[in-house]
Amino acid sequence: MSEMPRVLRPNRAQLELRPTDLESLLPEDHRARSVWDFVSGLDLSPWYEEIRAIEGEAGRPAIDPAILLSLWIYATLEGVGSARAVGRLCEQHDAYRWICGGVSVSYRTLAAFRVSHEEKLDALLTESVVRLVDAGLVRLDRIAQDGMRVRASAGAASFRRRKRLRELEREVKKRVAGLRRELESDPAAMSRREQAARERVARDRQRRVQKALEALHEESEKKPSEQESVRVSTTDPEARVMKMADGGFRPAYNVQLATDVGSQVVVGVEVTDRGSDMHQLTPMLEQLERRYEQLPNEALVDGGFASLDAIEAAEAAGCRVYAPPKQPRKGDRNPYKPLPDDSENVARWRRRMGAASAKEKYKDRAATAECVNAQSRNRGLWQFNVRGRLKVRCVSLLYALAHNAMRSVALEQAWQEVPS
Repeated sequence: MSEMPRVLRPNRAQLELRPTDLESLLPEDHRARSVWDFVSGLDLSPWYEEIRAIEGEAGRPAIDPAILLSLWIYATLEGVGSARAVGRLCEQHDAYRWICGGVSVSYRTLAAFRVSHEEKLDALLTESVVRLVDAGLVRLDRIAQDGMRVRASAGAASFRRRKRLRELEREVKKRVAGLRRELESDPAAMSRREQAARERVARDRQRRVQKALEALHEESEKKPSEQESVRVSTTDPEARVMKMADGGFRPAYNVQLATDVGSQVVVGVEVTDRGSDMHQLTPMLEQLERRYEQLPNEALVDGGFASLDAIEAAEAAGCRVYAPPKQPRKGDRNPYKPLPDDSENVARWRRRMGAASAKEKYKDRAATAECVNAQSRNRGLWQFNVRGRLKVRCVSLLYALAHNAMRSVALEQAWQEVPS
């Protein structure tokens, strides 16, 4: 009979005492520390001013907004877009636990914070750029703009025409009235909690159908000749069907990012329901002027932005546009030669784009705007899991802040490495 081998077997019932502190969980160069440093340098006073719990008075302390903002920026960098997932990671993952610092954070708090502060997040984007401008790391003299179509949180089957929306409106009203009658006739028929839940679902459905009808009316005014064919979604009435990068058509939003050439810092963010980039240059330039009280000297955009009206407005304001003219469909017309009805500014733009120096400068657009868009895609910006343009813009601003946080670290490191 062979002898039994002697081995060490696992004893998982053995108690272990491991004295640790959160500070020692992460190395000094960990990304979570960089995110916290970035957020700590921002002005969060608008958030603090809304907190009702005050020192010396009764009331439960609020969670520090710096914790919630840092969690979302770090989660964005890691490609995590679900509030429930972030909530779980706050209990299980060392980096998220380090950011929380022992503060308990629920996924409901995280979900509400992400979509409830659009104006404050917008102001933080401006502040993050101004800090880099003051440090001499961003110049804001040349920007590149590009659009990115991101799938909405709505299915193609949720789009309805006017007739079906009217039918749904009548059905939902009938459902809400039926629930009311049921409760009044027999209050004990269902629990108060169940009644409230069923009524809340019905009223939410009614609200979304009404918003869809309002959106349908707006779209019909834009396309009066296509009133009968216009459709909107009952899931996300502000989303529109757009042609995506793979050639398919899906409900989406068009996220516009303006990026500083050279530093690759995002300086402007806008969200639109238009599938085309044709009329997006002028609103972005107006936004940049509001943010920084100055226009960039040059704007690099692709041919989809090159409407003559936008070029005329930008050139008249002192911003030189670098965009390739449309190639003639037939004939041998030189696209860089001004047309007889071109204004002086448009003619100047055509002549400029025919020069070799302009074509060389235009190459920076792809290296800037498309690079930033690709990084956003790598961080999960393929589909939104929130609904409504304002909420979508909040998420887009978080992506911009997350990107700028990492660019700040890279730019500051590069500046320190430059020999004096």
